[in-house]
Amino acid sequence: MNTMDTQSEHQPLQLSLGPLLFFWPKAQVLKFYEEMATLPLDAIYLGEVVCARRYEIRVEDWIDLAKDLSQTGKEIVLSSQVLLESEIDLRRLRKLVEQGTFKLEANDLGAVKLAREHGLPFVAGQTLNIYNEETLQLFQSLGAVRWVPPVEVSAKKLATIIQNRPEVDCEVYGWGLMPLAYSARCFTARHYNLRKDLCEFKCQEHPDALVLNTREGQPFLTINGTQTMSSGCQALLSHQQELTGMGVKMLRLSPQLQHMAEIVRLHYDQLHGKLTPKQATEQLQELAQGALVDGYWRGAAGVAALGESAHANT
Repeated sequence: MNTMDTQSEHQPLQLSLGPLLFFWPKAQVLKFYEEMATLPLDAIYLGEVVCARRYEIRVEDWIDLAKDLSQTGKEIVLSSQVLLESEIDLRRLRKLVEQGTFKLEANDLGAVKLAREHGLPFVAGQTLNIYNEETLQLFQSLGAVRWVPPVEVSAKKLATIIQNRPEVDCEVYGWGLMPLAYSARCFTARHYNLRKDLCEFKCQEHPDALVLNTREGQPFLTINGTQTMSSGCQALLSHQQELTGMGVKMLRLSPQLQHMAEIVRLHYDQLHGKLTPKQATEQLQELAQGALVDGYWRGAAGVAALGESAHANT
C-alpha cells in the first residue's frame, strides 16, 4: 500500500460506530460488538433507535454491554429511540437516562428534557433537526456536548454553523445507508401485508433491510421497519481534509452486517495516512451495501454518485 505524501495539518478525525439500525438476533449482536471492541474506534453508540418491538435486547442488556465495552477505553454512548409512542417507550427512556454513567444520544425532545433534568450530558442526534447555529445554541444551553447534523446538511452550510458554534463538537454521518425519515407505520410489515403489532418480526429476515426499486428497476430507497433509508451508501471519507478543515471532530460509521471490521480499518488507515483517498474509496465500494454517494454533502441530490460534479457547490 502506498502512503500519502502529505499529512493533514489537523488532527485526524475520530471514528465512531453509530447505533445499530437493523434488527439482528441477540447472539449476532453480541458477537458483532465483541469484534467492534477490538477495532480502532473512539466511540461506540448502543441502543434501539428504530422500533420498540425490537426488544430481543432489553435496555438492561444494552447498559450491561455498555459497561463491558467501556473497559476498552472507548467512549460509550447510549442512544434513545426516535419515536416514543407509549408509556413503555418512556419507561425504557427513563432507564437509559437514570443509569447516570454514560452519555445519552438524545433523538427526541423527551430525551433532551430527561437528560437535562438528570444533569446527564447528551449528544444531540440528527433527528433533532438542527439546521442552524441558533438551534444548536439552544441545545447547547440544554446540555448538548456534541451534535450530529441531519444527513442532508451540505458542507457549505455545516461550515457556517461550526464557525459560529465551534465549542460544540460536531459528528458527521460518514458511512452507511442514510436514515431519511421515521413513521408510526411499519413499512416492512406492510410489505408482508401484516399489521405493525403482529409483524412476525419480519425485519429480522432482512439484516440489511429491504431495497425499494423504481418501476424501472433502479434502487431508490431502503425499507427498515418504521424507518426509510437511502439505497445509496453515504461515503464521506474522500472529503477528509474538508471535514477536518471546517472543524468536524468525529466521523460516524453506521453498522452493517458484512465487512464492518474491514470498513473501520480502511477509514482508520486513510485518516492516518496509510492509504490514499482513491485507494480507500476503491476498496470501500466493494464492501458497501449500495452505490457510494455524497450528493447531500456537495449540495446536490442525495442520490448523486460519489465525486459527481467535481465537488460542485461545496
